[in-house]
Amino acid sequence: MRGKRLVVGILSGIFVIAGSVSTSAKSNTYTMPKVSLSKTVVANIALKPQSSSQLTDYVYDTVDPSSPNYHQYLTPGEFASQFGRPTTDINDFKSYLGKYHLKASVYPGNLAIKVVGTRKNLIRAFNAKQVKVSKKDYRTKVKLPAKLSAQTVSVIGVYATKPKSKKTSLAVTPSLPQNPTPPNTDLSKTSFAKKYGALKFADHYQVSDLYKQGLTGQGQRIGIIAMDDFNAKDVLKYWQQTGVNADPSRINKIYSIDGAKTGHLILSMGLNPAQIESTLDVNQSGAVAPDAKIDAYIGLSLKNVTSTTSSYYTAFMQAVSDDRDKQISTSFSPNTELASQWEQGASASLGEYNDAFNLLLEQAAVQGISVFRASGDYGPRELALKQFNHVFSTSPYQVITGGTTLPYTRITDGRLITIDKERAWGDTYSNPQTKPANYGGSGGGFSILNPTPRYQQGFSGVNTFRAIDLLKYKRGGFLVNKDPQIIIGKGSGRNVPDVSANADSYTGYATYVSGQDLAYAKDGKTVISVPVKQWTVNGGTSFVSPQMAGANAVMNSGTTSPIGFWNPQIYQFAVQADSPFTVLDDADNNNNLYYTGQPGKLYNQATGLGTVNFAKLYTKFSSEGAH
Repeated sequence: MRGKRLVVGILSGIFVIAGSVSTSAKSNTYTMPKVSLSKTVVANIALKPQSSSQLTDYVYDTVDPSSPNYHQYLTPGEFASQFGRPTTDINDFKSYLGKYHLKASVYPGNLAIKVVGTRKNLIRAFNAKQVKVSKKDYRTKVKLPAKLSAQTVSVIGVYATKPKSKKTSLAVTPSLPQNPTPPNTDLSKTSFAKKYGALKFADHYQVSDLYKQGLTGQGQRIGIIAMDDFNAKDVLKYWQQTGVNADPSRINKIYSIDGAKTGHLILSMGLNPAQIESTLDVNQSGAVAPDAKIDAYIGLSLKNVTSTTSSYYTAFMQAVSDDRDKQISTSFSPNTELASQWEQGASASLGEYNDAFNLLLEQAAVQGISVFRASGDYGPRELALKQFNHVFSTSPYQVITGGTTLPYTRITDGRLITIDKERAWGDTYSNPQTKPANYGGSGGGFSILNPTPRYQQGFSGVNTFRAIDLLKYKRGGFLVNKDPQIIIGKGSGRNVPDVSANADSYTGYATYVSGQDLAYAKDGKTVISVPVKQWTVNGGTSFVSPQMAGANAVMNSGTTSPIGFWNPQIYQFAVQADSPFTVLDDADNNNNLYYTGQPGKLYNQATGLGTVNFAKLYTKFSSEGAH
């Protein structure tokens, strides 16, 4: 998942997707379509709640059985009355922005305003000016009238000049660790699902026990936050192959920036990694919860007319404020947590954007929405840099899902590799390189943006760590240390991940995509297209997050009120008798490329609380009063 950090500039590149493919023998000359880019930009104003402390307290109260607010979830309208900005304040913003011919609409909940208009009018309304903040970096300084500014947390998506991304970001496109062996599609549906599909996850983590109770996600909807479109027919083919309910009405697309026309245009222009990511997010969540419906919120802006940060925030805020889905998953991210990698010229600093996102996720929690996000696929360094960095966001108001490796034995390049029990995913052994390279592993470590949340404070293993320096940074990648040293230490901040599940491509899952494979002809100028139908076996925490969201939908289908905000609950469950978690605390052969297990402790930064027994977790949630 290289963070699923997406700079949507698909018109400017040709993607060649490797893997097991079925292609037509006939290729066609491909002409790049002429398109008209949108003349309008979408920006967002994140607003201060009436009381930040009262909002946070209510978030925790909703999942505290001793509180009178336990499971007293609010609708967006109720949230607006209790925590959002008053209507008079919203009208003040609308009136001001209207003077500059900008369309302003408030998201239900009154915590944010969506602003649509031309770049020129946005610059005028926000008095946007480019300012230098360091020798190489600059940002857009905005200025609103004092009364409006006092109510504002962050202005997202306003640029004094056209938004640009750091050069390093151009290499950071969604990528999935891939098993070189394709799936065997001749297997029966059940056998295929057990080897490559949802039943592999469901059987191993006891979701199947809930199926036996008649819980299949009926009556539930799962929200997927995606930054590219996908072919619904690819999802249906995957579901059919795995024996899952393949009713087309299960899939609903909501375009939050550019519309379906742009989505279809992008799909016609060749397979790309972001399309594959969006596809698997939908097919995995819907396969684990075979009777749930899927709402895919697609934040796509052709050629980045609306910035990546604004597109991502818009899609997420719309999903939360629509309040259709009681579980939301994302495997995409607009960036990492490093300020040095933040979008050049952005009106919202990384810290301001993080504040806005935390408020968005607090609204989700108050509405009873469980949010899941993938932790990343490159250990503690999502970008190949010397400094540790994690995918955005590490907010404490979501379940961050890490990765493991299931037991396997295989011969690779004449070497026998044996994994005898489930371990943290951190693979330097299957294909070591002599030159700087990137290695797959579960994202995990310490947030540099968010402090240690209440539920982690004082918890066994939190803010302490055991590590092994397996990798040495060299520009562009990492070398495997021949004599790695053990490091024992302390950390601070929000510890990630929270829980983990299988994410190694060598023990991974199948996915299916179709489209046009674009490549240059021998003359190096002509572009040719070949129809492609592709089955691959992949890994990554990108699978874990939607699978967990699907499992949550299965549990929610047996409750009278939504489970809601997991984290304060699961950290309590982890210390109770009959814990629903299997702690992966081994010190040896159990790391995410850096952090290892902490023997005898309940938490580590490689796998969090460990793996989940969903049958036990459902019982725990039920005993807390959710049933």
